[in-house]
Amino acid sequence: MKRRLQWFCSCALLCALLLALCACAAPEPEEAQASFFAMNTYMTMTAYGADAQAAVDRAQARIEALESFWSVTQEGSDIYAVNHAQGQPVAVHEETAALLSFALDMAEETGGALEPTLYPVLTAWGFTADAHRVPEEAELAALLENVDYARVRVQGETVQLDPGMMLDLGAVGKGYAGDLAAQALREGGVESALLNLGGNVQAIGARPDGSPWRLELRNPFGEGGLGLLLAQDCAVITSGNYENYFVAEDGTVCGHILDPETGRPADSGLASVTIVAQEGRLGDALSTSLFVMGAQRAEAFWRERGDFEMILVTQAGEILVTEGIADAFTPYEDQAAVRVLTCEVRADAGHFSQENLE
Repeated sequence: MKRRLQWFCSCALLCALLLALCACAAPEPEEAQASFFAMNTYMTMTAYGADAQAAVDRAQARIEALESFWSVTQEGSDIYAVNHAQGQPVAVHEETAALLSFALDMAEETGGALEPTLYPVLTAWGFTADAHRVPEEAELAALLENVDYARVRVQGETVQLDPGMMLDLGAVGKGYAGDLAAQALREGGVESALLNLGGNVQAIGARPDGSPWRLELRNPFGEGGLGLLLAQDCAVITSGNYENYFVAEDGTVCGHILDPETGRPADSGLASVTIVAQEGRLGDALSTSLFVMGAQRAEAFWRERGDFEMILVTQAGEILVTEGIADAFTPYEDQAAVRVLTCEVRADAGHFSQENLE
């Protein structure tokens, strides 16, 4: 009886040890990655989960399909068809109609700072074909006569432009593509992923260990970073003229973000705008339009709308951070001091704070 008891205790101890070892050796979640070129930029995706690779493959295919709808230069795309229809109505895909309707809504809300019909002006500056030039005033004035988002007609999944007008959804396309790619990943069971769509970052959940993603924001004045931002379950999108620009013969730096009112590169006093929002399409639209507006108007817009956070870097080197992400952003030591923008009436302040990320 004594031996039997000893044998039973030994077996129980062995089982306990095996269970402990199994718990310690729990398999790491599957990591899947993809790197590809789409929408005129280099994109990467990293996801974790049981079927992560299949989900990543579907997300990549989703982005590539959207590019085939929204490309300005690809002859089979919806946008190309609309731009070359000579004023006739064109049937488009559901995703195209949804994105265009969103862009028009944001154009209205931003007072035209976001302008989806600016493509002919952008082409005149040579940004669409890397053939940079400074257009004459008369040329710009003539082109601006066909720039007006209010004249775009969307009826269900049919789009119609006036003759001479052209669409370009580049200011919102990558953000919306990030939203739909993130949706495809979540539908595939992915709960932790990071998508970098050429400066448009989409975070699904937190890192596999539960900690927030650590994102380095670029310094708009040169090499290196501006600081670190902690983020999870949100989109982080930055716009600036520090990558796509050229220097004119008189030494003027001409950036690709144009002011729709003047047809010239935006001269708002801002060097970069980073938006943190729940939707990539909103972040994409605001990063461009607030850059055009400048710091003062951007701050007023943030106070009025209240469903996003932002980091503004002025040409003078000042860093302005809204209160909801102030605790989540750490500038590097060689950067200027941060000024926090507050708004007492904001009920959702702190939504992206470090306290909620931990």
